[in-house]
Amino acid sequence: MWAELAVTAIKLVVAAVALLSSVVLMVWVERRGAAFIQDRLGPNRVGPLGLLQPVIDAIKLFFKEDVTPASVNRGLYFLAPMISMFVALVTFIVIPFGSGRDVQLFGVPFGDFMVASDLGVGVLFLLAIGSLGVYGIVLAGWSSNNKYSLLGGLRSSAQLISYELSMTLAVLGVLLATGSLHLGDVVSHQAGALWRWNAVPQVIGFVTFVIAVFAETNRLPFDLAEAETELVAGYHVEYSSMKFAAFFMSEYMNMVTAAALIVTLFLGGWTVPGLHVSGWLGLAVSVGVFLAKVGFFLWLFVWVRWSLPRFRYDQLMELGWKGLLPLATLNLVWVGVAMTLGWL
Repeated sequence: MWAELAVTAIKLVVAAVALLSSVVLMVWVERRGAAFIQDRLGPNRVGPLGLLQPVIDAIKLFFKEDVTPASVNRGLYFLAPMISMFVALVTFIVIPFGSGRDVQLFGVPFGDFMVASDLGVGVLFLLAIGSLGVYGIVLAGWSSNNKYSLLGGLRSSAQLISYELSMTLAVLGVLLATGSLHLGDVVSHQAGALWRWNAVPQVIGFVTFVIAVFAETNRLPFDLAEAETELVAGYHVEYSSMKFAAFFMSEYMNMVTAAALIVTLFLGGWTVPGLHVSGWLGLAVSVGVFLAKVGFFLWLFVWVRWSLPRFRYDQLMELGWKGLLPLATLNLVWVGVAMTLGWL
């Protein structure tokens, strides 16, 4: 029993460290990527290629004066960034990031999947916990007692309702084809051939899901909750020091989780058609494949942010309700028909 608890603890620590480390790396990628797209240098002074710049930024935020406005609702004001951080950390633990077949640690087998917490209803857990992240934003907007913050929180809640429906319907297509809520089963269902990846037969659901994920993570062109040109900084305009850093970190951790979820649901997870390796080598290869796929979508987040303008709010709502929702419904109908006819 103690060995199993130790292995579980190690998995949780590895997942948490990887997620927190990804924030530092993504801040560097974001700034260097923006500079590359805009034909400038970006951070290049602190450390080789500016790699230590995110560390310096973190130290700066840590030592900045923590100002709490007198008019805020203190309890909810402090709770909001904690909720955002908690949700961002917890959602990743059910995503399998490698193949642990034939691998043991302390005499305990990893099982078929490398995952911090192997829940049988992992997809349901992700949808349930992930939707709680908006509470941190809404509470931050309301408790700050600032009109710009409140508008940012209200925009975020409306955005969540609009795009969560499309995203859930796209996921339902995957679950219908797989017949399981277990994320490991979703990956196994896609193994063996490229055409088995859900992104191929369910290309409409794949595109819908990716767009909805951009909206769920409040990234450009869907960052209407912040919208600096309209709302100064939106829901976190009254936050400073480490409370602001908590929101900042949660956004990047949500990006990592979102990219990992796209890969798991639609692009075969850690699998590569024709590649079958077991043992510790298989574990290393599968984790490397998974990270490469996730890395592509993380770069896509950066690329889109610095290439497209922000939507107007009416365009945001119209795309969600009149564009993505019908497409996600059409994809679900297509999967049902294809399953009935034996095409999937």
